[in-house]
Amino acid sequence: MGQSGRSRHQKRARAQARLRNLEAYAAQPHSFVFTRGSAGRSVRQLSLDVRRVMEPLTATRLQIRKKNSLKDCVAVAGPLGVTHFLILSKTETSVYFKLMRLPGGPTLTFQINKYTLVRDVVSSLRRHRMHEQQFAHPPLLVLNNFGPHGMHVKLMATMFQNLFPSINVHKVNLNTIKRCLLINYNADSQELDFRHYSIKVVPVGASRGMKKLLQEKFPNMSRLQDISELLATGAGLSESEAEPDGEHNITELPQAIAGRGNMRAQQSAVRLTEIGPRMTLQLIKIQEGVGEGNVLFHSFVHKTEEELQAILAAKEEKLRLKAQRQDQQNQNVQRKREQREAHRKKSLAGMKRARADGDSDAEDPGVPPEAEGAGQQEEEDEAEYFRQAVGEEPDEDMFPRVTKRRLHTGPPGKKQRVKERRPNRDRGQDGGRRPLKPKSRPTGVQGKQGHRGAARERSRGRPLKRRA
Repeated sequence: MGQSGRSRHQKRARAQARLRNLEAYAAQPHSFVFTRGSAGRSVRQLSLDVRRVMEPLTATRLQIRKKNSLKDCVAVAGPLGVTHFLILSKTETSVYFKLMRLPGGPTLTFQINKYTLVRDVVSSLRRHRMHEQQFAHPPLLVLNNFGPHGMHVKLMATMFQNLFPSINVHKVNLNTIKRCLLINYNADSQELDFRHYSIKVVPVGASRGMKKLLQEKFPNMSRLQDISELLATGAGLSESEAEPDGEHNITELPQAIAGRGNMRAQQSAVRLTEIGPRMTLQLIKIQEGVGEGNVLFHSFVHKTEEELQAILAAKEEKLRLKAQRQDQQNQNVQRKREQREAHRKKSLAGMKRARADGDSDAEDPGVPPEAEGAGQQEEEDEAEYFRQAVGEEPDEDMFPRVTKRRLHTGPPGKKQRVKERRPNRDRGQDGGRRPLKPKSRPTGVQGKQGHRGAARERSRGRPLKRRA
């Protein structure tokens, strides 16, 4: 039996290919599409449709909460490799669309004059072509009429081009191009037409019957006597399936494309079917940063050169004051750091000097006796004044020295009973052992009550009774 599993070289080649794919995927532009503020149901659905256009290089299940600010989104976008934000918002006057480049800008703000959702576009078509395989690859971007109309038009074209990965026309695989995004600029109205199409490639030069045979769904030939009837007359076909192709959409294929009859170096027709959404955009302004910064272009507000110079001077003065405050803060921090370092060195020098003057291992002598006695006397006077004024003993925390002294010496005015140490009964005066007395049965009161009972009776003054 042969060796089961993959060899070492196959595993290494697969790992390298997987790593190359991950690097290529990370190098491509990624985007976030979301709404801000109270957008409404239609605008939220429009954001989902735009997110569908940007697939697969976008977050399809992105959720933005109301408490999340734009800074939070920018902070999250950095580690994830997101390069663009597409933000839709709604005000009382109109709907707006913002296109941001991360992390430094610029920001393009568009006004959405008209828009149509995907469901409305698809419902208006007699036959639509939309399936999940179309969204496995990014769409083909087509820019039309972006000529020499100004720097803002050129910047718009560059921003839209950077939304999608670049294409090498010599190495591109035509099977990966299933959708097309068309953006047309109208110089007269200064509006952008946003259209999204599905691409289908079909062979030309064959009869309608032959095309029917080449399709995935085989035609019904139960009413025909021979297959020649289908090829010759196209029986069973509706008039809507007549070929609408012409010179405008017929081309020679440079490579074979998935589909029946689409061979290399053969004539095929490229058909577009709109799948939505549809928008009409108008550029409002261009800013430097992400959502804020200097206004580079504005469609409605035009300022003179003097006003621009005044605004620039005010911003420079603001930046200068900010830099001055930062310098002052840095100087204060440095000064405090130097003071702490000088104090630490001074303390270390004093400790070394104290060790050099005396024994470093000697204990701290503490407070001199004279000072300690004076402090105790003062606390005793204050404690006595407190007793006379309040009529009760002070707490331990108020006068710790007096309290500590009272615990050792007892209350004032009462003699402290000192318990004398009794000599050992079993030992004599000279330290020798005392001879033991012979035990005898006690008689009288001592025999009954013992020595302690007799002593108690004597102290009470009662005469001792003797037994008869």
